[in-house]
Amino acid sequence: MIEVNQIKKKFYDKKNGNFYALKDISFTVNKGEIFGLLGPNGAGKTTLLRIMASIMQATSGHVKVNGYDSKNEAEAVKKSIAFLSGNTKLYKKLTPVETMRFFGKLYGIDKQLIEKRIDTILNTLDMYSFKDRVIEKLSTGQVQKTSIARCMIHDPQIYILDEPTLGLDILTSRTIIDFIQTEKTRGKTIIFSTHYMEEADTLCDRIGLIHEGDLIETGTLEELKLKTGKGNIREIFLSYIDRSEPFDRIK
Repeated sequence: MIEVNQIKKKFYDKKNGNFYALKDISFTVNKGEIFGLLGPNGAGKTTLLRIMASIMQATSGHVKVNGYDSKNEAEAVKKSIAFLSGNTKLYKKLTPVETMRFFGKLYGIDKQLIEKRIDTILNTLDMYSFKDRVIEKLSTGQVQKTSIARCMIHDPQIYILDEPTLGLDILTSRTIIDFIQTEKTRGKTIIFSTHYMEEADTLCDRIGLIHEGDLIETGTLEELKLKTGKGNIREIFLSYIDRSEPFDRIK
């Protein structure tokens, strides 16, 4: 479903010159899988997800999403995914319902199907209480729900979510986690980044540990526990960072 092959991304910084935000990263995500990219701020998670979503081009390497090349078939990639980032902006003068209708029309969805999907999404994300309020008057959690609703309207096969619960209260976070779990039961493929260790524990079929632009390990939680001898994902991640000699890679 998603193939990431030897991705490198070079940037230029006035102070330090050229540097690599991503260093030869490769992994796959299977259909119907929840794959978590886990790492601290600045690890390269957002850059990697933007390349996967065809929003940014890699310096070298290539990505295939749903069979499409992210560089040469960018429009096909974008039609088959939903991408959510902290930098995703909404039209402040529209309501959540108007926003979903607008994006539904952009995707060429039939009007009756748009209305049916809107009703389903409002129920799934518990949005009825603010569905007709303009976005500029919504809380942070309500805006994030609207952003996710916008992602859901075309019923994508793949979700690419960058820190979807960042800065949200516990109730809104629970709604979004429930949404991710529900979409998995519908056979959707989901890749998301987080630095919240507990989310990775709860949600992920497999986890990729990323640090300073390197993908240092991938595996199931049980595989990582067995390999490191640690009991939770926080201890697992720190064991890789603190260890002077690397563990053997999981096959």
